[in-house]
Order: sequence, then C-alpha cells, then structure tokens
Amino acid sequence: MGTMMALRAHARGGPEQLVYEQAPAPSAGPGEALVAVHAAAITFAELTWDLTWTTRDGADRTPTIPSHEMSGTVAGLGDVVTGLGDDVTGLGDGGTGLAVGDEVIGLIDFDRDGAAAEYVAVPAAGLAAKPRSVSHEEAATLSLAALTAWQALVDHAALEPGERVLIQGGAGGVGMFAVQLAAILGGRVTATGRAPDEDLVRSLGAERFVSVGPGHAGQVPDGLDVVIDTVGGAVLESSYGLLREGGRLVTLGAPPDQERAGKLKIRAMFFVVAQDPGGLASLAGLTDAGRLRPLVGQRFPLAEGRQAFESGGHPRPPGKTVLVVRE
Repeated sequence: MGTMMALRAHARGGPEQLVYEQAPAPSAGPGEALVAVHAAAITFAELTWDLTWTTRDGADRTPTIPSHEMSGTVAGLGDVVTGLGDDVTGLGDGGTGLAVGDEVIGLIDFDRDGAAAEYVAVPAAGLAAKPRSVSHEEAATLSLAALTAWQALVDHAALEPGERVLIQGGAGGVGMFAVQLAAILGGRVTATGRAPDEDLVRSLGAERFVSVGPGHAGQVPDGLDVVIDTVGGAVLESSYGLLREGGRLVTLGAPPDQERAGKLKIRAMFFVVAQDPGGLASLAGLTDAGRLRPLVGQRFPLAEGRQAFESGGHPRPPGKTVLVVRE
C-alpha cells in the first residue's frame, strides 16, 4: 500500500516523543484484516506500559504507534478470514467472516502497533460489528473502556441482580461504563466522583453519588456485595473494608493485597482487559438498543495526537479522549 500518516514515537517516553509523520502502511497477513481507521480512543497511561515499547520477550519495537481502541472500515483481508466461528456473529455474510466495507470495532493487542494511524492490521477474529446507531468516534470508546467495565462486572465480579455495587471513579473513562452496565445488570449502584459530575453519573444509572476530593468527604456505604475500583492508590486501600464477608473487590490498577482480603473474608481480583469479540458484540447490541451510552469527552484530529496525550494531565470533560482519523 505504500505509506500513510501516523502518530509514532521513536524513543520511550511520554507525549513529548510523539510525532505525526509519514510511516509505512501495514498489510493484512493470514487471518488478519486491514482496517481504515476512522477514530481511535486513547488511554493516557498507555505510554507507561512496557508493551507499548517492547515485545513480550522484551525486545525493543520502536518506532511504535499508540492507541489500541478503534473503530473503522475493513479495507482489505488476508488469506484466511472465513469460518471464524460464533465470536464474529453479525460480521460479513451470514456471520461467517468479514467483508471489505464492513464497519468494525476492536481492541488491539498492546504489543502491536495501535490505531493512531490511517490504517491498522489486526487479527480478524478479534473484531466485532460497529454499532449502527452511533458515530465511529463514539464506537471507538467501547473497545477498551466499555469492555473493561463489562469484564469487571460480568466475568470477574459476576454481579447478580439486586446486589449492591460501588463504582469508585464513576465519571472516569471506565467508570462511566461500569455505572451504566451495573445498572443494566440489575445492580443497585453507588458511585464516587467529583461533585460537578454528580448529575451526569446519576443520569447513567447511579442511585447514589458520593462526592470525594478536596473539600468533599462523603460517606461511602459499607456492607457492599461488589466494589469496582477504577482509581487505585488510596481509593483501593479504602475499598477493602466496604465489603461484606464474601463480597468481591475488582481493581484495575494493581494486584490487591490477598492477605488483607483473606483476613476480611472477601475475594479480591485484578485483571487486564483482553480481546473479547463476544463481549464487544454484546456492548454494541446494548448501544444500538439505546441502553448503553458512549461518551466522548474530547476530540482531536490525528495530526494533534501529541496534544491529545498531553491533555491527560489537565482537567477535562468526562468521557474518553478520541483521535479523529477520518471524518
């Protein structure tokens, strides 16, 4: 295909390393799809992850392209793309595979080049059909943030209808989806966050909102069935004692203290989001049904990708930050 425009970093570091430049365009290998990227959501912490910069064996893989959450259109296919199984139901002809022109969403493995580029090559089996009712920019937010919330609540916490669940950081990128999904699953939802975000978080399904931060020290309920911690640090430390015996704590920042969890007779879990096209298909279905609302906080053109990553250290509107690659 020749070349494309991409956001790349040639040396390990922060946003200062990112350059918008011409780069070799990828091609689809066996079992892969070449996707023309329309929008790519970013996770600010990804520039601190080892796999952004190295292979799983530790070898340097710069120059690297960030952003592993994307929505786009299939532009080409590798040699083997049919018979992918039930995980791709809804894609292509009769759910058996992809076709050029299909609109798709996907989570890209963290040790591969990401979607902050005009094109990206990804395993076809990891893609799901884009929800038809929202824009590519909104759809891109599902691929990591919503999928993380889904896996936290469904796969790890196994939230049951009627259970009391606390979402720590209910206005964050993952937290906003966790509030919505917990309510959809029948949970009785409490969320923490900054006071200005209360109306938004309640509109997403929280029955109760607890203001935290400077000047606000609301009382968080205890005796909970489930706590989803999207914040980490001191917030994680305060979460253990909020659960009843047998309750479940799921944290996204770092592995929890299992000795402490054992003494309190709770289950404590940590995980990293994994590719799950079935989960993405469920999220897309909920979105098209009007039950799940993707939220974009900031939009930057791909050419301003460095500024997008730099905005992570500043106050910003609730929702995901998205790079617009194609209008």
